[in-house]
Amino acid sequence: MKTRKGDSPERRCIVTGLVLPKEQLIRCVCGPDDIVVPDVDGKLPGRGLWLSAERNVVNTACAKNAFSRAARKNVKPMEGLADRIEALLVQRSLSLIGMMRRTSGVIFGFEKTRAWLKSGKCRVVLAARDGADDGRAKIKALAGDLPLIELFDAEELGRAAGRDHVVHMGLAPGKLAARFQVEALRLQGFRD
Repeated sequence: MKTRKGDSPERRCIVTGLVLPKEQLIRCVCGPDDIVVPDVDGKLPGRGLWLSAERNVVNTACAKNAFSRAARKNVKPMEGLADRIEALLVQRSLSLIGMMRRTSGVIFGFEKTRAWLKSGKCRVVLAARDGADDGRAKIKALAGDLPLIELFDAEELGRAAGRDHVVHMGLAPGKLAARFQVEALRLQGFRD
């Protein structure tokens, strides 16, 4: 679909019919064996079959044969498509944190995150969803208007940071942090 210059390209969800920016959708493609697979990178060859980034939309597409209607041929979704999409989005998000870590664009630990928040160095704040409620509440109060992402558990955040576990994390402004926010927004539809 055409958009104005500078706008993000838009696509139509094959289930809901909503026209949304590509960053809010999940692309799937038909493989040579007519099995529908996720393409969260958006780089696989073939015609894209776009879905809103929500687990229930993916499950509806699988249950109601929406892929075959959109592809105009008989295709089948891969087993566990929604779970596979979630795993790929988690992997992409944590990889972005790893890249930011190599460029000193990430800080972890409550005290260091708090210091970055007070100095204005943070663009995004993360709190492990399995962290203590009072710690998450404190970091949320300090974050103010900044995005607070609570989609990952402490072990996942720790893996991205090269530690056993991490409960609080801050991301510095930049392209990687902006890309992380897009991926986290898509993941949110699968983890809420």
